Amino acid sequence: MSHALDTITIRDLATLEEYTECVELQEETWGRGFSERVPGAILRVSQKIGGVTAGAFDGNGRMIGFVFGMTGIRDGKPAHWSDMLAVREEARGRHIGDRLKHFQRERVQKLGVETMLWTADPLVARNAHFNINRLGARPAEYVENIYGANTGSTLHGELPTDRLVIAWALSKPYTPSPTADVEGPGDCELPLANPLASDGRPAFDPGAAGPAVRVQVPHDLTAVQSASADDAMRWRLAVRGAFNALLARGHQV
Repeated sequence: MSHALDTITIRDLATLEEYTECVELQEETWGRGFSERVPGAILRVSQKIGGVTAGAFDGNGRMIGFVFGMTGIRDGKPAHWSDMLAVREEARGRHIGDRLKHFQRERVQKLGVETMLWTADPLVARNAHFNINRLGARPAEYVENIYGANTGSTLHGELPTDRLVIAWALSKPYTPSPTADVEGPGDCELPLANPLASDGRPAFDPGAAGPAVRVQVPHDLTAVQSASADDAMRWRLAVRGAFNALLARGHQV
């Protein structure tokens, strides 16, 4: 007997029921009190002006993921801002996020868009892996507390919402390497910009320098937040200091 997740369809949302289901999936992902929730009306009308609101549906027609973004002008050229992407917990690990992102990419490339942008929490390791290793996108800017410190999201908690602005060059082909998530020879010997201090917490080291420098992040931010709000804040500030300093020096991720 086949499983519903064996057959996944990616397509644009088209009915009021689907927009409502998308809003419900946002609340399931980020919490019922999430202040940045996108209402159904905006999900729908954005499609009229080059935006993308698409869903991943299983074999039973249930929405198991979605992606939403808006198209506009940046530096005089068309650009697309990918605002939200979520996949239900039971459907993760099947590269559905990849498929949603590539569907979005194909849609906006037809409009002449060459760059897609979005934000990602620099402390979430799985997002770094997805953005950098799976998609070939690169962090372009570090923004402190972009959404404020109280979004009402169960995921964000009370941490400042520092984010990396991720830039994806759509016209450049990229094939993930089987070893893309493995440190290369000598990488582990590079200086750390945020080594662990004597108390086991990370601390920004302004003296870390060289042609290449590492920035470490927690393996599981949620576990850190659950264990200690103070530890989570230490990670936020140490990674903030490292990224701001290294990007200012001209380093690239």
